[in-house]
Amino acid sequence: MKSMRAALIMVLLGPATAFATASTPAPVTAHFTGKGQLGVVASQGNAQGTSANAAIDLNYLSGLWKHSLDLTTLYGQSLGIVSAERWMAMWQSSRKISAEAYVFGSLRYEHDLFDGFQYQASGALGVGYTLIHSKATTLSTQIGAGYMVSRPETLTSVALTNPTRTFIERLAQPSERYAIGTLGVNYEHTITHTTSVSEKLLVNAGSVNTQVTNALALVVKVSTQLALSLGYNLQDNTHPAPGIQHLDSIETVNLVYAF
Repeated sequence: MKSMRAALIMVLLGPATAFATASTPAPVTAHFTGKGQLGVVASQGNAQGTSANAAIDLNYLSGLWKHSLDLTTLYGQSLGIVSAERWMAMWQSSRKISAEAYVFGSLRYEHDLFDGFQYQASGALGVGYTLIHSKATTLSTQIGAGYMVSRPETLTSVALTNPTRTFIERLAQPSERYAIGTLGVNYEHTITHTTSVSEKLLVNAGSVNTQVTNALALVVKVSTQLALSLGYNLQDNTHPAPGIQHLDSIETVNLVYAF
């Protein structure tokens, strides 16, 4: 009798146990992805000359979380004088709340010798949504609110003994602090199995200044890990220090290594 009762219990509980096991998501293995790139630059605007640039993008995925770190740098000289020096660091952590939606927090710091600011630092919180996620195309957007701290500076060209050589005299202005709204758009499209195009737009809009950055890139693979990238980057500050152009453009040709 006891053996029959035990067998009946096993028959009744078997399907429930199997369903619970099948519905439990498999654990996601945490892993890194990323790419690094290095190349030469022809730049126009406040910084002109032949330069070198480098960038690295790192992503760490663990379960519902994604942590991203972007680092870029640009350096150039003209006639023995520094003509371009820029570096930027951005960190973002996001957590999925559904298959398409997520919440995020981000920090960004930028230093540029020629954009009329000693630095621009911001932090933001918001939500994002993946509009398209197919084999060939990915499109996502995010919106949020945050805070900007920046310090403008006035740049004056001073001639040296040789009239063809000048240096920049810098006069720092009081720092500025203000609330911002932030908008980001990321787009990637695979044209062929070796060619793809991507665009990243970031807008930090505030009452004192609005900063817009846009990076467009065409990537052609030469192997599973190596590629050539043609890039066109724009950066606009609506209210830089007096005498500074608000728009900078950079064209790049880079060798990209993915890992």
